[in-house]
Amino acid sequence: MRRAEAARSGEIGLQILTLPQVAARLAGGFRSPITSEHLDLAVQAALAEGGFLEIEAVRDLPGMTRAVSRALRKVWDADVPIRFASTTVARFDDLVAIESRVRAALPMAMASPVDLRDAALARIRHARRLIGPTTIERLSAIPPLWRPLIEALIKEVPVDWLASEHAEAGWFGGKVLRGANGEPAAPAVVSCADPRHEVVESLRWARQLIVAGTAEPCQIAIVSAATSSWDDHFRALASDAGFPVAFPHGIPALSTRDGQRCAALADVLQRGLNQQRVRRLVSLCRGERNALDSLPDRWPTAVPRGATLSRPDEWRRAISAAIAVDAALAGVQAILPVIEVLEKGISATTEAAGLLLRGRALQLWQAALRSAPPEAIELSLRSAKFESENDAACSVVWCSAKDLASAPRPFVRLLGLTNRNWPRRQGEDSIVPAHVLSAESLDFDPVAKADRRHFRIVLEAATGGAVLSGGRRSAQGSRVGRSPLLEDRVETQLSRARIPEHAWNEADRIMARPQEAANVDRLKAADTCWRNWHVAQLTANDGKYDADHPAISRAIERVQSPTSLRLMLRDPLGFVWRYALGWNAPRDREQPMTISADHFGKLVHELLRRTVDMLEPRPGYTAASDTEIENALAKAAGTVRDDWPLREQVPPTMLWRNTVDFAASLALAGLMRREISDSGTRSWTEVPFGQPESFVAERELPWDPRIPVAVTGTPVTLRGTIDRLDLTSSGNAVRVTDYKTGEAPRDPGRIVIGGGSELQRALYGLACRQLLEGEPTVVARLLYLRGDTLALRLIELDATIEQIAAFINVAVAMIRSGTVTPGRQSFDGSNDLRLALPASPGYQRRKLIATNKANEALFRFWSAR
Repeated sequence: MRRAEAARSGEIGLQILTLPQVAARLAGGFRSPITSEHLDLAVQAALAEGGFLEIEAVRDLPGMTRAVSRALRKVWDADVPIRFASTTVARFDDLVAIESRVRAALPMAMASPVDLRDAALARIRHARRLIGPTTIERLSAIPPLWRPLIEALIKEVPVDWLASEHAEAGWFGGKVLRGANGEPAAPAVVSCADPRHEVVESLRWARQLIVAGTAEPCQIAIVSAATSSWDDHFRALASDAGFPVAFPHGIPALSTRDGQRCAALADVLQRGLNQQRVRRLVSLCRGERNALDSLPDRWPTAVPRGATLSRPDEWRRAISAAIAVDAALAGVQAILPVIEVLEKGISATTEAAGLLLRGRALQLWQAALRSAPPEAIELSLRSAKFESENDAACSVVWCSAKDLASAPRPFVRLLGLTNRNWPRRQGEDSIVPAHVLSAESLDFDPVAKADRRHFRIVLEAATGGAVLSGGRRSAQGSRVGRSPLLEDRVETQLSRARIPEHAWNEADRIMARPQEAANVDRLKAADTCWRNWHVAQLTANDGKYDADHPAISRAIERVQSPTSLRLMLRDPLGFVWRYALGWNAPRDREQPMTISADHFGKLVHELLRRTVDMLEPRPGYTAASDTEIENALAKAAGTVRDDWPLREQVPPTMLWRNTVDFAASLALAGLMRREISDSGTRSWTEVPFGQPESFVAERELPWDPRIPVAVTGTPVTLRGTIDRLDLTSSGNAVRVTDYKTGEAPRDPGRIVIGGGSELQRALYGLACRQLLEGEPTVVARLLYLRGDTLALRLIELDATIEQIAAFINVAVAMIRSGTVTPGRQSFDGSNDLRLALPASPGYQRRKLIATNKANEALFRFWSAR
């Protein structure tokens, strides 16, 4: 800000330096102060050397580099001569050893603050020619380290200190100048809901000042004792405010695209290969002149979206399979060298960064590795900052009170005035605790004392206006009290939903003007939805629509599967969501520890299909010995173990192997239940029926799988796959089996359609009736594979099919009529569309009477066994 002021006023010959830069000029010889980057590198090397008395066991812990660097800065600022100290405290001896190693590791021209100060004192006689008349501007406290240099400088050249009356200037022997700020304005005190609400109110306040012409952006400041609790909110919200906001302390690196590149790379290296992580990494890093630039635009189509792909060989096989289908995807192989590097994990941090990161992202990655070991790089990235994109000289500033105290502004809003945040509590240094060196000796300016001083300085300079703001709750939601700095000032409580005097963005403006909001279509729809949520009648937001809607007709006329038919009968609203509107539940992006019950059933069916296909036609499933079945199942399990991760998400390797082994044990139980007396009986598994004309059968089947299958007396046609089909050589008898991998229910012998949940065996029997020549005897059964296998035969197949047909007609009539409601399984935890329903149980109770009336015709079917 001082440089901006000098430029605006046309000052010539003015040099603006920090105290270390003054010392470096006096020391001469191209000496320079130590930078944070070089200090971290030197401390890291010193810790790696080892040989410490007390901190040896913790020297490799995450954050150790940063903690030691901070402790050294404190010791240097306090001017504690640790090189010449004589002590029996081992921790102090360790710190002396670290400081000596740091000095030895620095570049020749770079010096620690103590050495730089001493070199400057040795050449103080040249101050008149090198420095000249000096003014210390706006510093409120100067570390003891620099006080001897300033005192010596006073004897050589005129030195003035422009300081607030609250500055720590009692030791200063020069002339203290008091700036004429004018009469400070009486501050207003407000209470907000939480940190985010404080940010919103501060943006409203700043925008009102600018729009009214009361202040320029460069005259406005928003501050707090510490900025971390508000940084993310300012970063997210300030872009909509319509005026520039500067972050002098830096913006969170992870809020930028470069930071997200580093975060994506760290995620893969720390948590392992995963298709979702790799996709994210490629989407962020591709196009940055790195190893990913040669990937074709269609590269994501080379790998199945649902596959986990947790090993390089899985990526290689998946890409090879895609290239075999489409040769234009050959360029996708360029990702394989990157995958091999990423598979090495956290040990490949440097190699992976060299392949994928460029420019500012690479600098951030290297800085994070300097401050912590690779295993803790996530912690380093979270605390990393980038330089602000806006210049503070022409922007509203969001900064700490310590920063603003050196360049105060006439309009200021102070945030976080609670008993936890302002003043902050003093903590003990982790490297130099009180038993090593007293807090009074180590910390020349305790944080609580500094917070109080900065509060007074900032408030005293606020001649245009000041607002003191505190939250009623913390960012975590816990209650907080008032800051003691507020004293007995009366505060105004601001509601989060209040109508503001001035809006800070478009959404805020619409909220402040309900008459305008009522004309915005999306808001009108949201308001209608909210009102409909509270009424007991069924509305358009509860599943009402125009009768015979075209989308509904298409959903009913599509060829149904047993799964879609079960959804139609048991959850009509879910059927409309999935098949008329095309809604699907989001997939878990992380690698699961288990697979869902539905996918486990598919896994068992896959093992059964592959095993029987290996046995047919020779020696034939019915003629195969137990050993031959077990051998075929073992081969099938090996194939599935390798191929399944290329198509679906699977658990980590060891858990996946155990899952396949357990599925194979259930499959073996089903395979051993042959119960076939006719030696010529043929067996098939996963037998398709009702498939589209484009379907090509890759094996011999008992029928043409493209022949449509209709549920007689209904508008529904079916397609699907029969778990197992046994057909006698004469063709006069057929048995269909629906395998169940879950636990058998209570009293399973009474189950017929299970309220619409057990349709498969009856539908399989219906398919056999329509597709097989003649009129064979059809036996339909359930076979539970867990524990002691249990086979349940359907006694009355014809009556069951008639019952299902009646069930379908009732459900179709209700869906066509324009009213669908949640069904029996809608609110069940296993329903993946449950997310689309209101979370409050009050909704279900409020709509219960109307829902029961709409579902009246379905109740007798839902209650059927």
